[in-house]
Amino acid sequence: MATNQNRRAAVKGILAGTAALTATGMLPSFETKAGSLANLKLKGNVNHAVCRWCYNDLSLEELCKAAKEIGLKGIDLVGPADWPVLQKHGIYSSMCNGAEIGLDKGWNNTTYHQALIKNYTEMIPLVAKAGYKNLICFSGNRNGMDDETGLKNSAEGLRKMMSLAEKHKVTLVMELLNSKIDHKDYMCDRTSWGAELAKRIGSENFKLLYDIYHMQIDEGDIIRNIREYHPYIAHYHTAGVPGRNEIDESQELYYPAIIKAILATGFKGYVAQEFIPKQPDKIASLRKSVQICDV
Repeated sequence: MATNQNRRAAVKGILAGTAALTATGMLPSFETKAGSLANLKLKGNVNHAVCRWCYNDLSLEELCKAAKEIGLKGIDLVGPADWPVLQKHGIYSSMCNGAEIGLDKGWNNTTYHQALIKNYTEMIPLVAKAGYKNLICFSGNRNGMDDETGLKNSAEGLRKMMSLAEKHKVTLVMELLNSKIDHKDYMCDRTSWGAELAKRIGSENFKLLYDIYHMQIDEGDIIRNIREYHPYIAHYHTAGVPGRNEIDESQELYYPAIIKAILATGFKGYVAQEFIPKQPDKIASLRKSVQICDV
């Protein structure tokens, strides 16, 4: 989320390549021949997107043009003031923001409910009017609060938004963040906690944003958790572990297998790249990462 630059600070560019099966039928490697990205054709199985904040050194116009050229369908974490730029370029606002108070001040604390209810009551109709579906939200930090109290408070507040969200066909999407490295004390740091909150709210208009980077840090077991909890997941973010670098051979996650597991659940939403490029050619890094995820 762009409201916390620490969370999304700098990472790297990438090799050139497209994954190819070996003669023995092994899983594809990350590597490919140089230059093969120039005329990249996406397969159409994944709705690819990118997070705006990772490319803040580019204008939104520049990012839209690059996204369009690569074949991305959406840009995450863009608010109402910038929606006209996306619309001009035919790019979808795949995860809207602008109603939240902050990552650390969220629905688990009743102190913030009045302000959050006001913000989301105003924002939900704007999201719907613009033709969008997803609006991000956050649990907030624990500040000494136990998990059960956080669940109770969050469910109580978010239930008050569900009739409006259902009316406008907008989904409030709570992001899973790690509390070990990037967001110390954040409450929604386990998929099981988020899924339990979704069960208590009991509406299809509340879901989770499963950030693969964050959940690898805090709980691992990525593919099994995706398979188990996919009914509660509306959106995915990517990044390399460790360091939030490019999703290439420098890190521990094998994204082709992860994306295949996501698609196997019947997922039709967006997968957004949220790594911070380290290489000088940041768009080449983005293109390569999209290619790795294009299974």
